[in-house]
Amino acid sequence: MEDYGLAHQWILALHSYFAYVVLAVLFLAVANGILGWTGNKDFTLRKDFRISLFALILSHLQLLVGLVLYFVSSNGLNAIKTLGMGGLNSASRLLAVEHPFINIIAIVFITVGWSKHKKVLEGKRKFKTITIFYGLGLILILSRIPWAQWLN
Repeated sequence: MEDYGLAHQWILALHSYFAYVVLAVLFLAVANGILGWTGNKDFTLRKDFRISLFALILSHLQLLVGLVLYFVSSNGLNAIKTLGMGGLNSASRLLAVEHPFINIIAIVFITVGWSKHKKVLEGKRKFKTITIFYGLGLILILSRIPWAQWLN
């Protein structure tokens, strides 16, 4: 299968390198949530709100870049069209099915966590909500990163 040249390479590089930023900020949001939850801290707009919001925004941006990549790459939807679901080996199934599907679910968890935390008034419960939902999202994302291709 042949990819679509320079545009594909640029989108793939953006998706790969931006992932480091997204993972770092998401990890920061989860760690901040754990520290706030266990430390009975007040949830501040200046720090805690912004960390959680940046993690949400960056996660969604990464998802959008990933969806564009899914439709222009030979490893995404085109792999399923060409090989069929039964023709995918484990590496191509990871890229064409598992990675996008699980990451969409992860972003849903992060979005639900953001939405739910806004309805809570108590700081400890806000931190708990962010920790649980963003943490689940982070675990799901980490579980379906194509590590073999990403680290090469």
